[in-house]
Amino acid sequence: MSAHTISHVLWDWNGTLLDDTALCIDIMNGLLSERGLPLLDKARYQQLFDFPVVEYYQRLGFDFRRDPFEQIGAEFIHRYEQRRMEARLQPAAHATLSALRRAGYTQSMLSAYQQDTLESLLKAFSLREFFDEVVGSDNVYAHGKTAQGQAWMRAQSIDPRAVILIGDTRHDFEVADAMGCRCLLVADGYHPRSKLDPLGAPVVDDLSGVCTELGVGK
Repeated sequence: MSAHTISHVLWDWNGTLLDDTALCIDIMNGLLSERGLPLLDKARYQQLFDFPVVEYYQRLGFDFRRDPFEQIGAEFIHRYEQRRMEARLQPAAHATLSALRRAGYTQSMLSAYQQDTLESLLKAFSLREFFDEVVGSDNVYAHGKTAQGQAWMRAQSIDPRAVILIGDTRHDFEVADAMGCRCLLVADGYHPRSKLDPLGAPVVDDLSGVCTELGVGK
């Protein structure tokens, strides 16, 4: 990737910097088991998970006549919030953020995760200092990341072509495209490389490849 015009890195959180895939699978399997529905392993999770989240729940087999999406979605979030500190950062998260800062990049975060809990988690993991701005969601159902990203971009005095969004899902690619910025995808989170490669954006196996892709020394 030619990185000489990139000056700002916009990060996704869940699955990209935070390694919470196993936690999400375990919580969802609890909900599925209680309803006699097929359980997830990582491969099935990565194939079925996508945005909008409501369609993911449908693919899992939830009957919204019995369990309205708003209800089951809120239950998942409630259980996730109770256990959120079980998740850990991706192994190279801190080193990558540090290397990019030393190289002169400014950094922000754009996430479908709730704003208040996102801020508290970043502080708990001692990461808040890396980000100029943190843009999270105002609801528990992971709606609106594209609109929030576009609003963020309009508010910046920066050429969109100078921004790169780093995420782990096809939706992150779609958000970057809607914002008019570049995208770098990490195949170590919610979506496997088989889903990411066809998009045409550069894909790295894990966060340790981000600095190499951007031409930054560690």
